[in-house]
Amino acid sequence: MPFILVTVLIDMVSIGLILPVLPALVGSLATGQAGQAYWYGLIAFAFAFANFFSSPVLGALSDCYGRRPVLLLGFGGMALSFLATALATSLWMLVLVRFLGGGLQANVAVAQAYVADITAPADRARRFGLLGAMFGLGFILGPVAGGLLGAIDLHLPFYAAGALALLNLLYGYFVLPESLPADRRRPFAWRDTHPVTALKRLAALQGIGSLVVVLACSALAQMTLHTIWVLYTSFKFGWGPSENGWSLFAVGVVSAVVQGGLLRHLLRLMTPQSLVLAGLVSSASGYLLWGLATEGWMMYAVMAVNMLGFAISAALQGIVSNAADTQTQGRTLGALSSLNSLMAVTAPLIGAPLLALVSDLPRSDWRLGVPFFFCAALQIISLVFAARHFARERRSARLPARDAAA
Repeated sequence: MPFILVTVLIDMVSIGLILPVLPALVGSLATGQAGQAYWYGLIAFAFAFANFFSSPVLGALSDCYGRRPVLLLGFGGMALSFLATALATSLWMLVLVRFLGGGLQANVAVAQAYVADITAPADRARRFGLLGAMFGLGFILGPVAGGLLGAIDLHLPFYAAGALALLNLLYGYFVLPESLPADRRRPFAWRDTHPVTALKRLAALQGIGSLVVVLACSALAQMTLHTIWVLYTSFKFGWGPSENGWSLFAVGVVSAVVQGGLLRHLLRLMTPQSLVLAGLVSSASGYLLWGLATEGWMMYAVMAVNMLGFAISAALQGIVSNAADTQTQGRTLGALSSLNSLMAVTAPLIGAPLLALVSDLPRSDWRLGVPFFFCAALQIISLVFAARHFARERRSARLPARDAAA
């Protein structure tokens, strides 16, 4: 477990480095705030579109050849993507580079499969929480450094991110052990890698069913947040790379505290299903409050009170992983990653145009928060579907017990 945690930490620091500066880099090449929003949405769409189709393929390859070589491919692809982004001189170059980067990267899904390989089903939600804590820690270290470097030169964070990705490639090659024994591997088949087939198979897993709607809506809300956060705070509060870096630092702190420490205590007090429901209530409220915030400090205050919202992902990942057998963890979590990528494809097509639509309004106008209100509505839909699904599961579990008693 320590090996994969270090790998994920380096991975997320490199990603975190570019988050506060990529919108500014796009803005340096685009015309006006609306143009910046549209082009940033297109660049985010290109990455997610490629990742949507590649994630099931890379997940299935990891089931066949092991997790380690697929992770190494992802680290190499990231390094090339970051360095090429730093050298890009036009918006179309940025679109192409991010498209190629998305096609080579499924690090999150493969890391999740790695954890599932080495963890008993009962402990997976907690260990996925540790993985999430590394994401949070990466967001603590990366965005602050990216904001500080970006204040010097917008291209510096991309060079630093590329160097870290190369470091991770070396660490993975010389240090990271393989987690999937040869007797638990399965042959690669192209029919298993079609993203639509992967999503259907995910929905067909015992105990998942309509949870796919919850996974989709919750992921769409999160991806929309990722798409619009830096642009929104720039338009609403006048924040630059440094201020946005510190805001993402705060997100990382809360995420690391919840998933790295608080989650295991929460799972002693409630089931993963109850945690999902509580987290969705918290998250819907948080999105609404972010959209209504009138001062920059309020964005930090909402993070602090929306702690349960940061536990949703780990709890859902544990439920999905436990529904799959030992030979299909990569394929299943690749399908989950593909679903997340599909929502990441959709988010820029909705979030960026929504923000562009209201980008010229005065900073005091509440309608600037429309993208956040959209996210809140998605979480309410998720809450309804999750409550109904878990209620059906409880009823189904009681029926065999009654039959046995009779």
